[in-house]
Amino acid sequence: MTTTDGAPSALAPAPLVPLHRLRFEEPGPPRTVEQPDGSVAWLVSRYTDVRQVLSDERFGRARLYDPDAPAVAGVPEIVNDPDLMFNQDGPEHLRLRRTLRRAFTPRSVARWQPWIAAIVEQLLEGLAVRHRPADLVQEFTLPLPVAVISRLMGLDEQARDRMRHWSEHAFSDGSLADGQVTAALEEFSAFGAGLLAERRRTPGDDLISGLVRAAAEEDGIPESQLVSLVCGLVVGGHDSTMTMLGNSLLYLLGERPETWERLGADEDAAGAAVDRLVHLVPLGDDRGTARHASADAEVGGVTIPAGAVVIADCGMANRDPAVFTRRPFDDLFAPLEAPTLAFGAGAHYCLGAWLARTELRIALHRLAARYPGLRLAEDPDRVDWRTGSTSRSPRSLAVTW
Repeated sequence: MTTTDGAPSALAPAPLVPLHRLRFEEPGPPRTVEQPDGSVAWLVSRYTDVRQVLSDERFGRARLYDPDAPAVAGVPEIVNDPDLMFNQDGPEHLRLRRTLRRAFTPRSVARWQPWIAAIVEQLLEGLAVRHRPADLVQEFTLPLPVAVISRLMGLDEQARDRMRHWSEHAFSDGSLADGQVTAALEEFSAFGAGLLAERRRTPGDDLISGLVRAAAEEDGIPESQLVSLVCGLVVGGHDSTMTMLGNSLLYLLGERPETWERLGADEDAAGAAVDRLVHLVPLGDDRGTARHASADAEVGGVTIPAGAVVIADCGMANRDPAVFTRRPFDDLFAPLEAPTLAFGAGAHYCLGAWLARTELRIALHRLAARYPGLRLAEDPDRVDWRTGSTSRSPRSLAVTW
């Protein structure tokens, strides 16, 4: 909104900036902060402190969803489904995690690399015949992770077509009507339940069939948790990778074109750049990941009381000058000084981290090798943003070569 003389109105929302330009405060000792709903939480921001909170079993997720706990979100969304694996703690969480853990090991992902590379090459071939400027989101950053997770899970074409619809509602930012979101999530849950039933009848060698077999060995996992796990895999398995790839390309093509030649010439260098980009460019504007303190705990010399909500700010922690250089974007190919917290830490460390890194490395390396003259065909400051509850990325990226 603007005033009649063209000056910004006091009511106009601040324009969204590319995520690599977000500014973070200097991390410090744990302190209390007021949340948007007026409640008080403890903010933890130093690297060592955040890593402790994410790894300490006294800081869990499940209690955030107790009946008497404050609402975590004002709109329905999959991230705050109490049955989601990420929102389980202790034995319940480990039991669910064991059903998938072997599927995402580095050894397993290494076996997938040839067909992931084949998907990338197929998309690059398709890009070559598109009119220029072409939309890199529609032609590359979206279809790549959709194709990868679809192959892993044995999803048919119809499910692929519905995937973006489900993701937009599963990660709703509040712009969609609650009834519309609820209806989409109910449809999505029915799809997940049907997929599990189908794999029980006719198992194969896909990820869901493996999940069904592992769940039977675990015995007693509630069906609602398995359905949430399947739905989380469907949307989480492509949304995060699409977001990371789109935001990385916006930065590389818009502000770091001098790195493009090296990305295309050296796949190992591309892997190092992926590690740093994932570390530095957050998925969205979220302050951090919430935890509930089940007991008094000392963090960074401060006692956080039992019952407190704790916000672990991974973005601030990943820029902690006590651990990382103060100019972290200077050398995109330099190894990280310490493990990134972009994928979390501890028991809830992202199972798909190795797969995401692999997809991003192959995608950036082969895109740069095939299109050494690739460049943005629009002003990077005029990006149309796709926003969600946990992520933000370009809705389109016009490029030419």
